[in-house]
Amino acid sequence: MNQHLERINKKCESLRDQIVNHKVYSIINDVNDLKIFMQYHVFAVWDFMSLLKALQNNLTCTTVPWFPKGTAETRHLINEIVVGEESDVDGFGVRKSHFELYLDAMEQCGADTSQIQEFIAELKQTGNFNDAFRVCNAPKEAKDFVDFTFDTIRSEKDYLQASVFTFGREDLIPAMFHSIVNDLCKKFPESVSIFKYYLERHIEVDGDHHSHLALQMTANLCGNNEQYWEEAEYVVMGALQKRIELWDG
Repeated sequence: MNQHLERINKKCESLRDQIVNHKVYSIINDVNDLKIFMQYHVFAVWDFMSLLKALQNNLTCTTVPWFPKGTAETRHLINEIVVGEESDVDGFGVRKSHFELYLDAMEQCGADTSQIQEFIAELKQTGNFNDAFRVCNAPKEAKDFVDFTFDTIRSEKDYLQASVFTFGREDLIPAMFHSIVNDLCKKFPESVSIFKYYLERHIEVDGDHHSHLALQMTANLCGNNEQYWEEAEYVVMGALQKRIELWDG
């Protein structure tokens, strides 16, 4: 691995450990607990898609007329990730984004989707984040998490967006949580099977192949610019801290 990538990995090890070992996972004992977890987590799932599309907009030409933009290598990396995240398949082979798949999982287990739906509807209509959060009465921790992500998006610095995408989102769901969900699915398959499938797809698609692509993309964008790497390290630490605060909520 690139020495700069290794340095960021080492720097954020403590924060990542706090996330992976967070008490939020151990207190999910039944479907009702899972519902509450999902009503917070869905905001992170949604803004992950926004971060992904910001990267695609910055690294490829998404307007007409078309012009070559950036390197073909980086274009290929981000486009491959977008295909997997924006148009994967559900358990029935139907094309869906991971966000839409998550909503299906919420609906199956009876989690309230009205908050995230109201947020998106208001944001689509007004473009005002504060109004959207107010209308849906989102938890403060979810608002702070999304605000941090969109501050990174608005920076227009693709290398920072790639760094948060790579280090702030991958491998943050512990094996213990998968075991809990598997146990719940055995007891309540009619409520948890879609969420179990979502986690399995997360491991299969996001976990290994996409992680490798994202690391390569970050290395390409930061290159040999020491300032870029220092900024990347700082923003990654901030993103992980916001994830901890989201789980604390």
